[in-house]
Amino acid sequence: MGRWWTFLLGWSRNKWGVTKPRPMMKIEISGTLSDVHVVNAPAQCFSLTNPGPLVVSGIIVDDSQGNYPNANSNGLPAGAWNHFLVALKNFVDSSCIQDDCLAINRGQNIVFQDNYCNGGHGISIGSITSNVVVEGVVVRSNTVVNSQQAFRIKTDEVATNSSVSNVTYTDNVATNCTSYGVLITQSYPASLGTPGNGVIISDVDFYPGSTFLTAASNAVMVAVNCGEGSCIGTWNWSGLQTSGGMVGPMNNITVITGYTQ
Repeated sequence: MGRWWTFLLGWSRNKWGVTKPRPMMKIEISGTLSDVHVVNAPAQCFSLTNPGPLVVSGIIVDDSQGNYPNANSNGLPAGAWNHFLVALKNFVDSSCIQDDCLAINRGQNIVFQDNYCNGGHGISIGSITSNVVVEGVVVRSNTVVNSQQAFRIKTDEVATNSSVSNVTYTDNVATNCTSYGVLITQSYPASLGTPGNGVIISDVDFYPGSTFLTAASNAVMVAVNCGEGSCIGTWNWSGLQTSGGMVGPMNNITVITGYTQ
């Protein structure tokens, strides 16, 4: 199982120093991508870019065997970390099933809906580097289970001249978030380090439609770690309902309405 797995030397190489193919598939198309089943991907599975509108559906990335140790992983889970890495305009992702669901690096008008995400790092925007724009993201009707976090926006501490705007989460369900339920941080790669303020994050909503989130008892339900003056606009979180975990910090954020931890 997983010839490329056992990531003891990091993301790019396995235990034996063999470079992993990442992403496994780099796809640059418009139109439709559908009905692809991948088992035991080496690392990140799909990298998607598109010159025109793109609909992705019926995709399964099954790395469930990686939740268990193999002969070379010293008792640790052997699996890789597998994403859709997205830099897209006019993108709809519907009814896909995979491990580490989504990482949006840049793009506009992206819809991620009707997906089942088990394990991994959940649904992410970022990490956001310098000179990029993410605008108009809808995360709708997804189920996230047993993931480190369910919903995350992460911007690099040193990033400049970038923005994330008009992000809507609606009608999602997340259970057993093991580190964070919702994490918005501007200190990446640290989760709650010293935040930068070179990326403007604006208008992040958990509304309309309710998102139900349950964190593990030793996890944080919601944490926000913004740089001074860099989280702006109107953030309606009246649709977010959380339970089960600890109360997290809310740093440099005054624009959230409708939610109390």
